[in-house]
Amino acid sequence: MVALQKTILPALAFGIGGQMYFTQTQYIRSISLHMASYKDPSFQDRTNLAQQARLKALEMLKNKPAVDEAVIAERKAAQERREAAEAAKRAEKRAAMEQAKAEKLAKKLEAAAAADKPVMTEAEKKAERDARYAARKNRKSGR
Repeated sequence: MVALQKTILPALAFGIGGQMYFTQTQYIRSISLHMASYKDPSFQDRTNLAQQARLKALEMLKNKPAVDEAVIAERKAAQERREAAEAAKRAEKRAAMEQAKAEKLAKKLEAAAAADKPVMTEAEKKAERDARYAARKNRKSGR
């Protein structure tokens, strides 16, 4: 109902010096018809701006100073030093892992010797496993 109420609003949008009766929706429509709207740049304007940006980037690339040979050699030497340090670190880590494996095996052998239980060879382990399998099979077939 509020939108349909008549209000006294200035009629400056039509260039009339006095006041007239408008509904609120008529007033809003009249203002929006006569208000200046924002115009987007045309297609040509956008293409010109893009071309100027490309030319500016190309000019900046051309003006970039060349890298000095001494700087290149220094960077290459630094890279080689880093690679050598990484290789040494990898070798050190690998040696530490091998040493840890050897220590673990030594502890295992010590524990077996301390228990006075002989360490079984693979063939002995296989024979024991086969004997368990045969006993289980005999138990199942005997039912």
